Amino acid sequence: MEFKGKVIDILPEEKGQGKNGEWRKQSYIFETLEQYPKKVCAEVWGDKIDGFNIQKGEELNAKINIDSREYNGKWYTNVKIWAVDRASDGNLGGVPNAQQDSSYPSNSGSAGGPQETPPPSEDDELPF
Repeated sequence: MEFKGKVIDILPEEKGQGKNGEWRKQSYIFETLEQYPKKVCAEVWGDKIDGFNIQKGEELNAKINIDSREYNGKWYTNVKIWAVDRASDGNLGGVPNAQQDSSYPSNSGSAGGPQETPPPSEDDELPF
């Protein structure tokens, strides 16, 4: 599974000692990029914490596994991130910027790329 979101908070790193040795976990609070945003707490384990280098304010496409387990009659759910794609390059799982920019004719004198607004889609209509 995956979701797209903006990192709105980073919780303190947790460390401990288990039967398999030392472990570390970093939790991140995301706000999804949907019409009705949701907050999701997702975690990264071990060396991936340093490898992903997730920063507050970043927009990411997070690839996740969701796992639930029972303990003393209560259920606990974890959202674990196993891969991330950066949104800072404008590529949230879509077409890379180089291909996107070259597929549209540029307006004369504009350095910011295409200025045309695409026609509204059916998704843009209000439900009432």
